[in-house]
Amino acid sequence: MGTLFDLSGKVALVTGARTGLGRAMALALARAGADIAALGSSPMPDTAELVKQAGRRFHALEVDLSRPFDATAVTDEVVAEMGRVDILVNNAGIIRRADLLDYTEADWDSVIDVNLKAAFLLSQAVARSMVEANRGGRIINVASMLTFQGGVRVPAYAASKHGIAGLTKAMANELAPHGITVNAIAPGYMATDNTEALRNDADRKAQISARIPIGRWGTPEDLDTVVLFLAAPGSGYVTGTVVPVDGGWLVR
Repeated sequence: MGTLFDLSGKVALVTGARTGLGRAMALALARAGADIAALGSSPMPDTAELVKQAGRRFHALEVDLSRPFDATAVTDEVVAEMGRVDILVNNAGIIRRADLLDYTEADWDSVIDVNLKAAFLLSQAVARSMVEANRGGRIINVASMLTFQGGVRVPAYAASKHGIAGLTKAMANELAPHGITVNAIAPGYMATDNTEALRNDADRKAQISARIPIGRWGTPEDLDTVVLFLAAPGSGYVTGTVVPVDGGWLVR
């Protein structure tokens, strides 16, 4: 991996690491030398096995972010089990689809709680730990193409991902003096569980695919290099950014 991306001795907390983008980013960080604390709402034996195969330590935290939870207790557990926390990846997210006029308050609350509120609470708790340790740190949020666009039939998701961009910038301003950078990754259309409904709709899949200049949907592994860049020790002068990884979707 080379010294520019060497994360040896670092500990990364990755949310939503059971499958998809979260598991791929956790594995990329592990292969660069980081030990992994993975947070999910259910067990993640596959992620654990892959991280261990990469030669890194693994600790799982089973937490349902759609319900009230103690972010300080989560952070304290990571520090107690792994010794420190240097990198936080706020990847966990859900989506609820319905026409705007039929969208329920319950669906709105669920999406905002997981996608935005949980990211804030975990970032706040982890940042406190980083400031106390005085070693700097990296917070990486997962945004979306709907950080820049409105989408269709996903008002809460679009609002949450616009919120992630604002939260990223606000936290970057306040945490920079402590050597903590805060950035976000905005994946394009990725072949994951969250887009299964779109990929099963032949018309929508064709419409989306036709607009992607690179000509394909992304894979979780397409985020490897950007998460490593934002987590790397050498990226300390990059903060408050939202980096699209979209196959050219936004420039079409």
